[in-house]
Amino acid sequence: MIGTGILKGMAVTARNFLGSYFDRQRLITVQYPEERSPLPENYRNFPFLVYDGDDPRAGLRCVACKICEKECPPQCIYIVKSEDKKPDYMGKPQFYPKIFDIDISVCMSCQICVEVCPFEAIKMDKEFELSRRERFDALLMRRDDLAKSNEYYRRISPSDAAQVDAKLTAAAEAAAKKKAAAPAPAKSVAPVGPAAAKDPASAPASS
Repeated sequence: MIGTGILKGMAVTARNFLGSYFDRQRLITVQYPEERSPLPENYRNFPFLVYDGDDPRAGLRCVACKICEKECPPQCIYIVKSEDKKPDYMGKPQFYPKIFDIDISVCMSCQICVEVCPFEAIKMDKEFELSRRERFDALLMRRDDLAKSNEYYRRISPSDAAQVDAKLTAAAEAAAKKKAAAPAPAKSVAPVGPAAAKDPASAPASS
């Protein structure tokens, strides 16, 4: 019948139009900022640095290897390595970033820095309300601005955070087993024979 396709299309349009008044999932707008649409877990905006524990400086996972700085396409990451070291999450002395800046006015949210980081130290945030009155210094995020706890990461990305925690825990356990299985250093033995005779201090005391 001629016009059947048009009638079917109009029926779909009418159903969606009427449904938008009664079905909340069909609403195309929300009353922002009073109402906010939930963000998907794989949503990404700008990077942040993850730290373990309560101290953002002592628990920072970043060891200033500068891989993210080298791989960043827009070159918006700037890192200066420290001269001293601090223990990392496995207790191994590591360097840390004395300076870690990200210019979010240049960042393209490509997530390459996250993919190349071997220490799970940098992740993508979901915070998007970052508008500023100034364009330059106000959009330059310093190390202390970028540092956020692992608990925060678990809240915004529970699935990814669980995988990362399991990976780091397995690495820490493997390192502990390797350290426990390492042979103990050999003890020094007192010289005997002619060598002992030449050294009066090593000779046994006479009764």
